[in-house]
Amino acid sequence: MSQAIQYNSSVAMIRHPRFLQRAADLTPALQRLRQTPQAIVEAVAEPGALNGWRGNTVCTPEQFYQQPLNVGDSIIIDFGSHFVGYLQFSCRSVGSPPDAPAHLHFSFGETLSEVCEPFSEYQGWLSSSWLQQQDLWLDVLPARVALPRRYCLRYLKVEVKALSRKFRLQFDEIALETVTSAGSPHPAVIADLQLKAIDDVAVRTLKNCMQEVFEDGPKRDRRLWLGDLRLQAQVNDVTFGHHDLVRRCLYLFAGHTREDGMVSANVFVQPEVRADDTFLFDYSLFFVDVLYNYLQSTGDTETVGELWPTARRQIELALTRCDSQGLVRDSDDWWVFIDWQAELNKQASAQGVLIYCLQRALWLAQRFEPQRVPDYTATLWQLKEAALHHLWDNDRQVFISGAVRQVSWASQIWLVLAEVGTAGQRQALMRRLQQQPPAIAMNTPYLRHHHIVALLQSGLREEAVTEIKAYWGAMVAYGADTFWEIFDPQHPDFSPYGSKLINSYCHAWSCTPAWFIRQYGL
Repeated sequence: MSQAIQYNSSVAMIRHPRFLQRAADLTPALQRLRQTPQAIVEAVAEPGALNGWRGNTVCTPEQFYQQPLNVGDSIIIDFGSHFVGYLQFSCRSVGSPPDAPAHLHFSFGETLSEVCEPFSEYQGWLSSSWLQQQDLWLDVLPARVALPRRYCLRYLKVEVKALSRKFRLQFDEIALETVTSAGSPHPAVIADLQLKAIDDVAVRTLKNCMQEVFEDGPKRDRRLWLGDLRLQAQVNDVTFGHHDLVRRCLYLFAGHTREDGMVSANVFVQPEVRADDTFLFDYSLFFVDVLYNYLQSTGDTETVGELWPTARRQIELALTRCDSQGLVRDSDDWWVFIDWQAELNKQASAQGVLIYCLQRALWLAQRFEPQRVPDYTATLWQLKEAALHHLWDNDRQVFISGAVRQVSWASQIWLVLAEVGTAGQRQALMRRLQQQPPAIAMNTPYLRHHHIVALLQSGLREEAVTEIKAYWGAMVAYGADTFWEIFDPQHPDFSPYGSKLINSYCHAWSCTPAWFIRQYGL
């Protein structure tokens, strides 16, 4: 997966001050709540548990506060659920006056494995600086400490690395100041108990990702990605209704673009707004879809009218990748995302994304630039015809992709979502896939989301519910407090980055069951 990095530091970028100011004006206030530990646990290796670890309660926090710690002691604190925030604690010396600093090491884990398995053995290709840990030296005791760095956790491991022989260390209090820009979610009446449990976890996932922007993951990457934003905005519509946060994120993407107008795949907001030098075919097109859905949800024609030229430009740039027949050109570099699947040929999926987003652009053009409607209509027809002529294998009754004529879940899903072929053909294809699944599988909740949409769009409601329960329900069965970035039910410890320790276990693109359950009344 090392090819999944772009280096474009020399690309010229343009700042659009008006859009950036609009985004700044929409910066949300963060809600802060205090969360205290629920238990002290010991970790036990258990092959069937999540990542091979199970936590057993050994005492209450109140009992722990009565126990002095010595060099070499360690404890694991369970906060009871997944939170994002800042660690605060107070501690003091016990015994003789402290004649040396106290050296503590903190490990923060969304899962138990992150506080049980040594970070020193990490071999992934993402930077190890994402692993959540902090060393602290306390020169003066007693001490009240508030760590300045934000962490994302359920479990906290505290290790006493060094003390003087003359004293021990005792904690009086440990707490988190949790942060989110989400308010209270809209209530939902869900009769099915399993779906209710899935909805609860999905809503918590989105809540913890809602900070000053819709972050992809509050542990990693802690920034705004367009593919994630698209799904978060939909779930936000039926849960928190924080439409100004969606609006802010749209302005952030439009506020710093490539010189030719292409929006970046992701944006940093600190210390100033800066678009990343990663550009992905599908993610840039999704700016159109986010804008389309924002208008559907809010009726805010002023904002959408102002951002329509940015959306239109993404369509124009994407079309330059098509050949004379209307087929998206393939290549071996990391030009489009679709899914974390190393074997996936992405040509057919990209064709589907382009058609899907052009349909949205056509709808927007009818309202904001009707003179473009004839061209968009003709182009849409050409793209669909190219997909049917070049990407449909009539003998196998599936869509194929690339020179190798690969059959994958992603290709079928995206060309169904693009409404290529008749409704009857698409429904038959989705039914057939249930019996004859492609060898190139789905690796992320992100692509699974689109699979569920394709099922629902094809009228296969019962099958969609079954898939939601089988996939997201399996994460709940593992004990998920929030839904994960990556989950392969056959290989639960799979990581596209080379280590499960670096995976995000609260990830935006996995929160969409709440949208399915509430939007479709499942």
